Amino acid sequence: MAMRSKQEIITQYGKNAQDTGSADVQVALLTERINHLTEHLRTHPKDVHSRVGLLKMVGKRRRLLNYVKNRNVDNYRELIEKLGIRK
Repeated sequence: MAMRSKQEIITQYGKNAQDTGSADVQVALLTERINHLTEHLRTHPKDVHSRVGLLKMVGKRRRLLNYVKNRNVDNYRELIEKLGIRK
């Protein structure tokens, strides 16, 4: 499974094409990287350095999702629904 382009994700989750800093876009970009790295670790189970990076990304995404949830619960629910994240 190939990674989607960064610009596609930004236009889908951002308010406009230059909205790279909003929490929704950052969560979507992190989710794409996490999914890609998870596939990599399925084929390379001994790649510990990548696993550590993956865990850091998951923690950062969790913090961003908590921020979104505290700001707007409806937006949070819609975002995790679109991204397919379980919580």
